[in-house]
Amino acid sequence: MIRILKPGFYASVQDAGRVGYLSDGVGRCGAMDALALKVGNAAVGNPDTAAALEFTFGGFEVEATRDIEICIGGAPIQAKIDGKPIHRWWAQTFHKGQRLSVGPCASGMRSYLCVAGGIDVPTVLGSKSTDLKGGFGGLSGRLLKAGDVLDVGPARKGREMRPKGLSPREFPDLFRDFTACPTLLFIPAREWEDLDAANQRKFLDEEWVISPDSNRVGYRLNGVQISPKVHKEMLSHGILPGTIQLPPSGQPVVQMKDANTAGGYPKLGKVIEADMSVLAQVPIGKSIRFAPCSIDEAKIALRTQNAHSDRVRKIMNGLRNIA
Repeated sequence: MIRILKPGFYASVQDAGRVGYLSDGVGRCGAMDALALKVGNAAVGNPDTAAALEFTFGGFEVEATRDIEICIGGAPIQAKIDGKPIHRWWAQTFHKGQRLSVGPCASGMRSYLCVAGGIDVPTVLGSKSTDLKGGFGGLSGRLLKAGDVLDVGPARKGREMRPKGLSPREFPDLFRDFTACPTLLFIPAREWEDLDAANQRKFLDEEWVISPDSNRVGYRLNGVQISPKVHKEMLSHGILPGTIQLPPSGQPVVQMKDANTAGGYPKLGKVIEADMSVLAQVPIGKSIRFAPCSIDEAKIALRTQNAHSDRVRKIMNGLRNIA
C-alpha cells in the first residue's frame, strides 16, 4: 500500500478513462498525459489501463507500507527515495517504510506514480478514474489528501524487481522539456469554414497563452480575438476531449480530460489524440500554436505514439537495461 504524506496540488487517482457513458452525461476523465500513463504502466508490467497517481506541479511525498515496484513518469522532476535521487522512467523497488519525495516540476505540469499491480480502488462504470464533477471514482471521488492510504493490486507473477529503465538517447520524446511553444495538430471542424481566411490565419499564426483560469475540464486560451463571418446560435451537441470551442469572447477553449459531454459553442476543430499528452504538460502561462491536419495524419501520429509504450513493454519485460 501507499500512504500519502504530502499530496501537493490537485492529486488524484486516474487510469485510461471512462468509456461508453458520454450519452448519459458521464465524462471520460482519465490521465491528462495518456502517454506518460501508458509508458509508466509498461515499465512496471501493468496493462496500459492500470490506475496510477496523477500529481500536478509535483511537490508530493508518499510512503510505502510494503515492498512494491514503481516508476515515476511525466514532467521533469527531482525525485528522491530516502534522500537518494532516482530517475524518471525507471522501474525500481520502493521498500516498506521508505519515503518518496518529489520537488516541483522543472517544466511541464503533471507527473505520474505507476505501481506494479496498479492502484486498487473500486471500479465505477468501467474505470477507476476520479470524476471530480460527479464525485465518484478514484478515492471517494475526491482529490487526495495527507493521511490517505491506497491499496495496490497484485503485480504480474514471475516479475523480477530490480532497477531497469529508459535512456534519453533512445526515447528523446519522453525526456523533452516543455519550455518551448509546441505546435499542436488539429482536425478542422465544420464551423472552421465559418471563419474567413483572415481569421483562420489569425488562429494559426497566434501563440495562444494558457490562462490561469484553466483546469482538467478545459484550457482557456488568451490571444487575439477570433470572429466568425456569421455568429451562430447552436443547440447543445456532443463534444469530446480535445474539442476547440469558440465562445462569444473570441478566445478559444480546449476541452480536456474532464470535458463537458455537451456544449453549444461553435467548434474550430479537435486537437489530435497524440498531441493531447503534449498539451496536458504545457504549463499555465505558457504558449501553444495550432496547425491543421487530416484524419489520416492523426491516425499515423497516434500509431507512432502507441509504438512507444509497446517498445517500452518489450524492453522492460526482457529486463534489458538500456540507460
